[in-house]
Amino acid sequence: MSVKKIIFLNQKGGVGKTTTVVNLGSALAQMGKKVLILDLDSQGNLTSGIGSDGRGLGMYEVIAGKCSAQDACQKTLVDNLFIIPSNIHMAGLNIELVAQYERELFLKRALESLDDSWDYILGDCPPSLGLVTVNAMTWAQYVIIPMQCEYYAMEGLNLLMRTIGNIKKSLNPDLKILGILFTMFIKRTKLTTEVVDDVSSYFPDLIFSTIIPRSIRLAEAPSHGLPINIYDGRSNGAKAYGSLAKEVEKRVGKLK
Repeated sequence: MSVKKIIFLNQKGGVGKTTTVVNLGSALAQMGKKVLILDLDSQGNLTSGIGSDGRGLGMYEVIAGKCSAQDACQKTLVDNLFIIPSNIHMAGLNIELVAQYERELFLKRALESLDDSWDYILGDCPPSLGLVTVNAMTWAQYVIIPMQCEYYAMEGLNLLMRTIGNIKKSLNPDLKILGILFTMFIKRTKLTTEVVDDVSSYFPDLIFSTIIPRSIRLAEAPSHGLPINIYDGRSNGAKAYGSLAKEVEKRVGKLK
């Protein structure tokens, strides 16, 4: 089994990273793929959004070498979908890593034993470019950049692209950008359409054709600890993430 390792990255918060990891992971699992999602953010929104309580072993213990990645894996309510949760100890990890030798490689080494067990491993990165995020970029094969359809979301995109380029040069030559995903799209708003058009003109080959709509049902689902395809499988959000799962499969196939 050849695992696909994808991280979801944007230094701006509130752009739909966690929502996308939960719902894309669940959509891929529904397609019969064995999927592991990683909560790399100390806020733990991915953990609570999939119905896990974050108690016990988690990403901190895995990265710090206190347990194996297999021991920290937990089942979710979705068949074929598993999580390594976040817990309160993740908050200090960036500081702990600063003084370590080869500090950028901790996550890569910690997850090596998982590679043959999964079809997809999806990592939800914190909204920063700190050492945890650098570790994630050093480990991953692919980056998906969720981007909210608003003006300020565009401002950090060039910095993010430069950072990914620097990691590619210095730490992970195999890292590829799988695509830019527009989220929270409101069809009737002129600004959101302009943002999509502007970014598409700069990065025409990187834009996912699937666009995630702003949706009440998508916003409600995490409070129930459920992905959208379980919470409301007939909603526009569920259909969008189902479409995205198929598009991700195709893109990964082309970039191999």
